[in-house]
Amino acid sequence: MLLLIKLLIAHFLGDFILQTNSFTKKKEKHQLKSPHLYIHAIIHGLLALLFLNEIELWWAALIITITHLIIDAGKLKLTTKKNSRSLFLIDQLLHILVIFGLYLLIEQVDLINTFQLSEHTWLFILCSIFLTNPVGIMLKVFFTRWKLDEKDTGIDSLKNAGKWIGMIERLLVFIFIISGNFSAVGFLLTAKSVFRFGDLSKAKNMKLTEYVLIGTLLSFGIAILVGLLFNSLMI
Repeated sequence: MLLLIKLLIAHFLGDFILQTNSFTKKKEKHQLKSPHLYIHAIIHGLLALLFLNEIELWWAALIITITHLIIDAGKLKLTTKKNSRSLFLIDQLLHILVIFGLYLLIEQVDLINTFQLSEHTWLFILCSIFLTNPVGIMLKVFFTRWKLDEKDTGIDSLKNAGKWIGMIERLLVFIFIISGNFSAVGFLLTAKSVFRFGDLSKAKNMKLTEYVLIGTLLSFGIAILVGLLFNSLMI
């Protein structure tokens, strides 16, 4: 596992610490003609070799150099304003998969036995998935009993922000509960109340305030119950 950690450190140093904005812009402007693209790939190879600390593994550093060049070149050629975010994630995923593959090859890891998940882990995955979209959809169905007019929801907000806030807060509450940090749940609820209900009080809309309050309490309540159920099953 230490080898994998070292290679990931080398990757994040090369992609996010040692690569400046001006360096990135020059790559994007000149693409395959840019010497910065090739310098960037070589830096990754040298960092990998440095962290591997074994000259016999030069071939692994060479693979990282070549694959990094190919992946970044593909990203530069395919990137548009519409797909830049998704391609960024794909780019990072591909780099990490290459590193993970090299780790398995060098260490000759038995993938099936080494990464076999326990019952505890499967239950954690189940609870985490349940607290994202499934609970969000359940709450949405529940709230169909109340309908807000356009004037009630006239507060400007980011697209799908409420959905993401709900999923993140439920996952945080769940993690706090299973780790025994109950006070952190209170802190999270207080922090949300300060920001969220401060805006609502300015809007002076009782229906919307009650709507958000019910949603928040239900969201937190479900996450707490799932966390307590998880803890009881793990005893």
